[in-house]
Amino acid sequence: MQSPPLRRRRAKIGGAQPPSDETLAHAAALHWQEIGPGALAVGEWQARGLRLPDLNVIRRYRLQRVRDQLRRFDYMGAVLYDPLNIRYATDSTNMQVWILHNNNRYCYVPQEGPVIVFDYEGAEHLNAHLDLVDEIRTAKPWFFMSVGERYPQKVEKWADELADLVRSHGGGNKRLAIDRCNPEGLRALEKRGVDVRNGEEIMELARVIKCEEEIVAMRCATAACESAIARMREALTPGISEQDLWAHLHAENIRRGGEWIETRLLAAGPRTSPWFQECSSRPIEDGELVGFDTDLIGAYGMCVDVSRTWLCGDGRPSAAQRQLWEMAAEQIERNTEILQPGASWRDLTFRAHNIAPDRYRRYSCFHHGVGLADEYPGICFPDEWDAIGLEGVLEPGMVLCVESYVADIRGGEGVKLEEQVVVTATGYEKLSTYPLGLC
Repeated sequence: MQSPPLRRRRAKIGGAQPPSDETLAHAAALHWQEIGPGALAVGEWQARGLRLPDLNVIRRYRLQRVRDQLRRFDYMGAVLYDPLNIRYATDSTNMQVWILHNNNRYCYVPQEGPVIVFDYEGAEHLNAHLDLVDEIRTAKPWFFMSVGERYPQKVEKWADELADLVRSHGGGNKRLAIDRCNPEGLRALEKRGVDVRNGEEIMELARVIKCEEEIVAMRCATAACESAIARMREALTPGISEQDLWAHLHAENIRRGGEWIETRLLAAGPRTSPWFQECSSRPIEDGELVGFDTDLIGAYGMCVDVSRTWLCGDGRPSAAQRQLWEMAAEQIERNTEILQPGASWRDLTFRAHNIAPDRYRRYSCFHHGVGLADEYPGICFPDEWDAIGLEGVLEPGMVLCVESYVADIRGGEGVKLEEQVVVTATGYEKLSTYPLGLC
């Protein structure tokens, strides 16, 4: 099969007329990423002494990180379907949440050769602003919702095109990483001699170390999130429902260039234990604890994953509420202090401040990575080490969330706290600055 020529394919205007170079340049300048987060967010960031990130530096760094992992594993290239992986490798975005469950766009990143985005038909122009994308093609979808019973025929055409890319750019290397693929696709590629490997692994490893400009972007996203948290705190009065309170976080995130929220983790009073109950229409009562976990994808696509627990109303917390909060706050503080470059992940597991699991409910981990979403690695509890412990070392540029959840197993309320921290050359820097305070 002849490989298509390397070029940037253009979406058509009307029946057949391709847009001029001037039109393409104008469209690229109007892409939402190039327009930016907006005056509200930028003004707040400037007031806090923050600068805007250099997106071109981020794009070049991320693509190089992916290619470094391809060389490390000796894979000729990768095909990426996860929209977060597509974004990481190319900064190309399109209907991110919809694409999470509809495999209608993907990208091809070789060790050497053209970076190709296969986009939703009619949306190819969304990539016009990306200099590191060498070619744009229309995707060949074969997921059932799109093609129904025709998927056996559609997958063959999809596999033909990818196998041709492997032959054209692999130099005889037929190892191709894919992060997400149904079995029919795997079989079709293998039938064509392609050796399919784990693309999720190389992408998580690529994403684990952030460059300085990514940290700049994360500081901006965190500041925007904290503006939204402040609006939530203002709105928290007895009688407001959990959903109404949560809506403030979502709205203020969007107003500042944020994108979506991955969970609905906000609960009050008796719903705070056990944790992981999502927000409901239940009114929050005076004197109840209110815990939440932002889990949001904010400005520049950066995840901000912090948690706070507040007391609703103007009263004072009970002794039991204060004790739980102080235990969680101590765990956060002590488990942040051990985040030093060179510390092994095993050290984090066994040196972390643990709260007696036979007396108190706990969270699912001590720490986890964060970037475009929650990421690798996850730091487990000592009693889990033999089953799921991970070997590795903290390096500058890693960003971790420090987690705590505390609730008496005999009943009552629970407290959820979480901070976001970047490992530096000399220690750590807290990216989240909103006060932990209960009141």
